[in-house]
Amino acid sequence: MAVTDPFRSFRFRIEAQGLDRGGVQSVSGLERVTETEPYREGGVNDHERQLAVMTKQATLILKRGLLDPWFWDWHEEVVQGEIERRTISIILLDQIGGEAWRWICADAFPTKWSGSDLDAAANGIAVETVELVHHGLTKQ
Repeated sequence: MAVTDPFRSFRFRIEAQGLDRGGVQSVSGLERVTETEPYREGGVNDHERQLAVMTKQATLILKRGLLDPWFWDWHEEVVQGEIERRTISIILLDQIGGEAWRWICADAFPTKWSGSDLDAAANGIAVETVELVHHGLTKQ
């Protein structure tokens, strides 16, 4: 029987340089946009051509519970001027835990690290948010 259910967006893992870095609560910025430039061709009056100019990559934003200092340590290296670009993979899992999709962000490095508000009266978990810039998003 064929599976017609779309993949669930909460079943994913993060991999960095081939090592599993665990799951995250949310991933945003899986986006790329190709800008175009209009070109009016002489003698053609019913339309204008659109030329592809540049493809821009959105900032990748990962949000997860505070459990491993790996992202903090990586951003600390950037703060100290030691920018090491790494390949990051976001892996979407299917219903049985197998890999369904993989997005690869090449040459990424963190530009922002945020922790959640610490409030003893709140009933939530401490969360970190990491923003990564990269040189390209591909699907494997």
